[in-house]
Amino acid sequence: MPQTQQEVAMLRNEVEMLMRERDSLLRVSGAAAVFVAEMDSAKLPETSLNAAEVLAESLNELSEDTLQDALSAVQAHIAQADVA
Repeated sequence: MPQTQQEVAMLRNEVEMLMRERDSLLRVSGAAAVFVAEMDSAKLPETSLNAAEVLAESLNELSEDTLQDALSAVQAHIAQADVA
């Protein structure tokens, strides 16, 4: 296989790996968004409040498109204002 074809094959494999990783991260983000939207922070132990706040802030930093992709990945539909 000529070097150019080999490089293309390597790049294709890398892109496919990155797309699988993106899909996994979207599922995790979507599940986290649903969790944050549904949780009752008043019922969380104090030891968990900091982690919940970091999670909520991280979700709020996602672009609207990425958040929608994440929710779609877990087939969830929550109002944007409900997240965090």
